[in-house]
Amino acid sequence: MSHTPDRLLPLLADPTRLRCVVLLQQEGELCVCELVQALDLPQPKVSRHLALLREAGVVEDRRAGQWVHYRLHPALPAWARAVVAAAADGVDGAEPYVSDGARLAAMTGRPERLCCPA
Repeated sequence: MSHTPDRLLPLLADPTRLRCVVLLQQEGELCVCELVQALDLPQPKVSRHLALLREAGVVEDRRAGQWVHYRLHPALPAWARAVVAAAADGVDGAEPYVSDGARLAAMTGRPERLCCPA
């Protein structure tokens, strides 16, 4: 996929996709189950938004047994990473992002991750 602002910015304009990307920016890698818990949304809705991000090359996934983990795509250009980082900084301390982080932190039985926070 060609990473251009006119393709990335509309993806991030959706609140659910932005919340996913912000959490991935903050955490490095998350399982779908963690994103469902953090966002407090149905799994099919979260998975649909993650699929759009994956198809656009914004995130990549990996399977580990029953778990599907997501992270920002390593081939994401520096300018796009800067946009994601700026968006995460811009929503710091704002709702629903604070509640997303709190729900994630309170989650029990989280799967192990191979990758570290970004």
